[in-house]
Amino acid sequence: MCGISGILCTTSSDQSRLRKIVNSANVLAKRGPDAEGVFQQNGIAMGHRRLSIIDTSSAANQPMTDRSGRYTLIFNGEIYNFGVYRKLLEEEGIRFDTKSDTEVLLALYIKYGEECLQKLNGFFAFAVWDNQDKTLFVARDRMGIKPLYWTVQDQDFCFSSEMKGIMEMEIPKIIDRASLFSYIQLNYIPYPNTILEDVHKLNPGHFIFIDTKEKEWISNIEPTRYYEIPKSSFNTMDLNPSTYSNAQKTLISLLDESVKKRMISDVPLGAFLSGGIDSSVISTLASRHTDKLETFSIGFSDNPYYDETEYAELVAKKIKSNHHPFKLSSDDFYSNLDEFLDYIDEPFADSSAINVFILSKETKKHVTVALSGDGADEMFSGYNKHFAEYKVRNLGIKDRVALGSAPLLKVLPQSRDGKLGNLNRQIQRFREGVNLGPRDRYWRWASFRSEEQANYLLSEAKEENEQRLTDLAFTYKKRKEQYLKNISKDGDFNEVLYTDMQLVLPNDMLYKVDMMSMANSLEVRTPFLDTDVVDFAFQIPIEFKINSSTRKKILKDAFREHLPDELYDRGKKGFEVPLLNWLKNELKDKLENEYLQEEFIQAQGIFNYKAIEVELKNLQSKNPGDSAGTIWNLFIFQHWYKKYILN
Repeated sequence: MCGISGILCTTSSDQSRLRKIVNSANVLAKRGPDAEGVFQQNGIAMGHRRLSIIDTSSAANQPMTDRSGRYTLIFNGEIYNFGVYRKLLEEEGIRFDTKSDTEVLLALYIKYGEECLQKLNGFFAFAVWDNQDKTLFVARDRMGIKPLYWTVQDQDFCFSSEMKGIMEMEIPKIIDRASLFSYIQLNYIPYPNTILEDVHKLNPGHFIFIDTKEKEWISNIEPTRYYEIPKSSFNTMDLNPSTYSNAQKTLISLLDESVKKRMISDVPLGAFLSGGIDSSVISTLASRHTDKLETFSIGFSDNPYYDETEYAELVAKKIKSNHHPFKLSSDDFYSNLDEFLDYIDEPFADSSAINVFILSKETKKHVTVALSGDGADEMFSGYNKHFAEYKVRNLGIKDRVALGSAPLLKVLPQSRDGKLGNLNRQIQRFREGVNLGPRDRYWRWASFRSEEQANYLLSEAKEENEQRLTDLAFTYKKRKEQYLKNISKDGDFNEVLYTDMQLVLPNDMLYKVDMMSMANSLEVRTPFLDTDVVDFAFQIPIEFKINSSTRKKILKDAFREHLPDELYDRGKKGFEVPLLNWLKNELKDKLENEYLQEEFIQAQGIFNYKAIEVELKNLQSKNPGDSAGTIWNLFIFQHWYKKYILN
């Protein structure tokens, strides 16, 4: 697990940007505190920061060049099946100088070129420079677990693990207004776009190959797909009890093998254990492969509604792990807020990122690698919106009664900070979506704010003419169509889950875990996202995943005898944080007198102050609705704006 940066110049450029490689790599220091290195030749510079996990010796440091001196690699991630290929390559006479997966990856690229990607089981972003053919190969893993940003600036190709690495390379920082609109709605910015114009995220399962000997190579850069979840496999299994029983056994076997692979480490390893089904399954399987498993959970000492550590402790007791529960108070939140905000280099308003940040910080005190349960909700239908989608497609009497009463309940409080308020909020969202088509319904339930709300929050800056606004609307519409292209009018329910795998998982969940864990130099591995597990999940019938009473059905049934009974038949809360109280009290002064102050908003020319004023007023009312989430979204953007645009 590391941080990588690279700059490739055309022969016509003055190559002055190459000198920025050291700064670009150094801002990634928390991703790799154990070693640093830079490779530079005429026209190419690559930087690396290392977090040592496998073969911690200096011999495995990067950038790594092969014995011939022709190929040089920088690599972020882990290759779990490197041992298998090391043995095969050794049988062919290839000699290795280290015990690292890095050296095996380099050897695989040298032998197979881009086809090596089909052989890799792991998560990664890497680049290989061929000094003889003058080619650069850059790739990202299948699921998008590891990030990679890239841009073309002044005839130079630049890339980095994080946006802050790109911003060290003398690039113009112009806000992409269509991305900002998406951010206001979703709380994140979906790939391949970023908050800055002309800066891109490399899509999961894609690579870029650059041959600098080709004329005008800089204008012909185009990512190439090498993997996608096979949609042709949707529901290919028979729907019967025998198949279901066998599918449970297969799932257990696949997950157990996946966990086993991900426990290879030369440094201490543990597991996140929230008390939910997903992390409990992973921790339970991990306990089979070690008698000294360390597990970690987070809770709220002054807000019991969000505290689930009691369930984590039940699992820990059952699997006999050495458990570390961390109880957070509001004081803990504020003591970590500045450090948390400082690491965010692109607007990202999933408030549970604070939890992941503090959990990673505490976990790092004990281990360097942690397993997580990410990915299960998207594949096996675990979110509230999945349950709502199922209900829309199978409306019963209770659902129709709820829809009939929804207008009457609209006057009652709606809030994420309490059971009844949250229930009413969910009823109102269900009512909004039930009469929409599948794509519009998905988008509404995936969004935290509607297009109308986003429009109201954003100001039409004076310098923006009607044509520019029309162009922005067209760009946003085309991007939205791309995000939703896999959902058809009468399609399979798996299309919804498949879209989550493309949109929510890499852009929200995986981004959150990568950024917050890397901010604390902690590697997080995700067994649910093993390719074999993912492919299997989309082969089984949707009835194996969800019905009128149960979500993640097959996962729960497969592990029912292995998990405490108390984990079942309890609602899903998510990894929420109590934003409302923080924004109404401790953050009030910073909001009203700094980030959302009227004079600053007017001078900034991005937001509509009247809309912000309404949200601030709602925040203090007895019916706050989702105002806390909206204000938090604006707060995060304003902090980023002041740090990276104004400075």
